[in-house]
Amino acid sequence: MKILGIIITAVFILNGCSTLDLNPKANQTPSKYSTSSSSPASKSKPASAIYYDFGDILLPVELEVDNDATFVFKTPGYSAGVLSLTGNVELNSLITFFNSNMAKDNWKQSAQFKSPRSMMLYQKENRWCVINISRERFTTRVEIWVAPTVEGLSGSSSLPPLQSGTGLLK
Repeated sequence: MKILGIIITAVFILNGCSTLDLNPKANQTPSKYSTSSSSPASKSKPASAIYYDFGDILLPVELEVDNDATFVFKTPGYSAGVLSLTGNVELNSLITFFNSNMAKDNWKQSAQFKSPRSMMLYQKENRWCVINISRERFTTRVEIWVAPTVEGLSGSSSLPPLQSGTGLLK
């Protein structure tokens, strides 16, 4: 009876192992967010950067989305909000990465503040992007804020025009 139990167990184990995909990457199609090309040489090389919620802001794969601190509003053809990411990436490396790749996606840098808490400000024809990078105890936090310009808002005629000398900073 023991031998029959061992044989049945072995059959189940071997049958279960036969359905395992030992090379899962061979059957995958490249992600629309991947930056690697479809040439044979690049198939063995993993993507080093991807697009998340904003289709024109490239991010290093070492950063992971912090869903608790992320809020992104999406409509067809438009997205805005804050994307919060964490990872163990050096601050200067991230600044270099964003300075290089934001220009490739047609963002124009307006300002940059470099310190232990660094901030970069970019602009496109109808949007602003603020990238805030700060080093925490064991990780680096990146917050990417994307907002429309006042001119970029559809139906902005209901908004009062911005005037200098108004608001908190007079």
